[in-house]
Amino acid sequence: MGVGKSTVGQLLAGRLGVGYRDTDDDIVAEQGRAIAEIFVDEGEAAFRAAEKRAVRVALAEHPGVLALGGGAVLDADTRALLAGRRVVYLSMEVGEAVRRTGLDVARPLLAVNPRKQWRELMEARRHLYEEVATAVVPTDGRTPEEVTQAVLDALELKEA
Repeated sequence: MGVGKSTVGQLLAGRLGVGYRDTDDDIVAEQGRAIAEIFVDEGEAAFRAAEKRAVRVALAEHPGVLALGGGAVLDADTRALLAGRRVVYLSMEVGEAVRRTGLDVARPLLAVNPRKQWRELMEARRHLYEEVATAVVPTDGRTPEEVTQAVLDALELKEA
């Protein structure tokens, strides 16, 4: 959340000469409303079900760079679908996360006390990110271009 996955994903796709897709965008398009609205109107469980479907479809259809929402790895079936694929975990520390996300109401899981909420989310998720990751790329203090280059280097990928 706030790590720059969309920006880096788009840059990476451009440098590799492939398409870019974000499952959060797929969910918004399918539902016709913002993710924050889905959380408010239907709750997190409904959003996670839509996210699971979106990831499954995107993995089956999309051959390029795919960005997943931060909670996608909470689902065991999704983690199994990621096995054997190149997966990058873009990491950052709490201070950087709070600086980047602030009190953005579009991030429903950080709406109150973002520093505490972010820490709790990361404690619950970090091991799952690391479980599915082929590479871990720190983003703190780096520009999106530097992170993109670090991803290319970590995965030993050549530009198009």
